[in-house]
Amino acid sequence: MVQQVKEVAAEPALNLPSGVAHKGVAATELRPWGSFTVLEEGRGYKIKRIEVKPGHRLSLQMHHHRSEHWIVVSGTARVTCGDEEVMLSNNQSTYVPQCTNHRLENPGVIPLVLIEVQNGEYLGEDDIIRFQDDYARGK
Repeated sequence: MVQQVKEVAAEPALNLPSGVAHKGVAATELRPWGSFTVLEEGRGYKIKRIEVKPGHRLSLQMHHHRSEHWIVVSGTARVTCGDEEVMLSNNQSTYVPQCTNHRLENPGVIPLVLIEVQNGEYLGEDDIIRFQDDYARGK
């Protein structure tokens, strides 16, 4: 279930290059593992703030049309990317290539907050292939 919980007034116009769109309203969507807020999007990119509750994790998933960069703002992240697993903390980052199985987990006791930068030809939420999901969501 997608639930919009917060709207922010549109920001003043930005001086962006031609062909770049700015989304003036930030909407937070709740998920069983936490929430995400789209901060900005334009042609070929989307920037999100993701918060993962302590002890929760996102599905083991992959995307056909996008890659992702994750930067930890606070908390601890356990990242599975392909066959590798790494732990990240404040100010550390990782890259998830397109068509690579990946998962984000919060093994800590405080919320995990990170910034996700997506790049690709299509950035819709329906470009998620789930292989394993703690919340029994479909593919």
